[in-house]
Amino acid sequence: MAYQESLFSQSVNRPLADRLRPTDLDQIVGQEHLLGEGAPLRRMIDSGHLTSFILWGPPGCGKTTLARVMATRTSLHFTALSAVFSGIADLRKAFDEAAKRREYGEGTLLFIDEIHRFNRAQQDGFLPYVENGTVTLVGATTENPSFELNSALLSRCKVFVMNPLDADALEKITQRAEAELKRKLPVTPEARRTLAELADGDGRYLINLLESVFDLTPEGETLDAAAVLKIVQQRAPIYDKDKEGHYNLISALHKSLRGSDTDAALYWAARMIAGGEDPLYLLRRLTRFATEDVGLADPQALQMAIAAWDTYERLGSPEGELAIAELVIYLGTAPKSNSTYVAWGEAQRAAKEFGSLTPPAHILNAPTRLMKELGYGKGYQYDHKTAEGFSGQNYFPDKMPRKKFYRPPERGFEREILRRLAYWERLRERKNASHS
Repeated sequence: MAYQESLFSQSVNRPLADRLRPTDLDQIVGQEHLLGEGAPLRRMIDSGHLTSFILWGPPGCGKTTLARVMATRTSLHFTALSAVFSGIADLRKAFDEAAKRREYGEGTLLFIDEIHRFNRAQQDGFLPYVENGTVTLVGATTENPSFELNSALLSRCKVFVMNPLDADALEKITQRAEAELKRKLPVTPEARRTLAELADGDGRYLINLLESVFDLTPEGETLDAAAVLKIVQQRAPIYDKDKEGHYNLISALHKSLRGSDTDAALYWAARMIAGGEDPLYLLRRLTRFATEDVGLADPQALQMAIAAWDTYERLGSPEGELAIAELVIYLGTAPKSNSTYVAWGEAQRAAKEFGSLTPPAHILNAPTRLMKELGYGKGYQYDHKTAEGFSGQNYFPDKMPRKKFYRPPERGFEREILRRLAYWERLRERKNASHS
């Protein structure tokens, strides 16, 4: 027999994911911080008194499964809706049916998958039914509830964060699949690790990969990593360009560069590109970094950023992505200074505080006779006519004390700037002392 008869033509012809779905809390893997002994969600479930809450976590971490198990464990009627496929009519029907059950003493656990997809008005519709106990609401979301759910609903629901499944949790799922199918996974240890890496923390996706491997591998054959990759399809990294993942990754990139961890910065940049991020957005942020976090410690950084931006616009992907990588490496290895950023912020605050003051009269132009009579330009010293090319005059408003906004550190090119500033400061003090 060249190929084993399909494992899924058994009398119970159900997908492997359905057959492996946990039916008890102890079978749920990877969420010990919520379900372990003494953990908050475990205590709530064991007490038998559920309050409404939100489960926030990535795809395939067990949100739906956990809700089903909780309903069974607490003897609540389980009603599931998806915000993708349901509307106001479906919600009204669910609330009406829950109200009827309540009259007979039966509670309802209303599970809403992708709850963040309901708009603000629809979310407000939950409030009276949650408040009066008609339903115990369990919402599942892959998006940050702080951004996607309205404050009124959040104030009535706890938020529990579910983690992506780690390597140990994924291995437990693999072992359960082997036990269920009564067959060892026909892959090498390296290929087994490859399957876990492809799953990227998603248990459901791992089970689908395992099902493909079990179903498509001939009896007696063992697949290596390369062979596994031929029979399973690698998915794109999870990355929402306009959601929290976007902000998390750009923050990771920016902070890695600020910390001069060039390799980590390259990784985060590559993750963003692989996830479909607009390279021009990345270049805008890198240009910002060149001014904000490198600044005058390396004046070439800004020129490099503009050059990389121009190169990418000329070449496009994938060739232009090398310009992005080159810029990331340059910025990661450059000396860092936020002195320009700090100086500009202090100057802006001073401008608000002293904004109505006029410049000192000696630096005002006097194009008319009246202005000359009023003293405009009187006493101005033309710096180029002095021996040092520096007059040392005051250029702040007369009623404003002299301020020092720019304080360069002794790093990179700013060492030279610091030396220049110190020279002019000494010269200014000497000239002012001679005039007094």
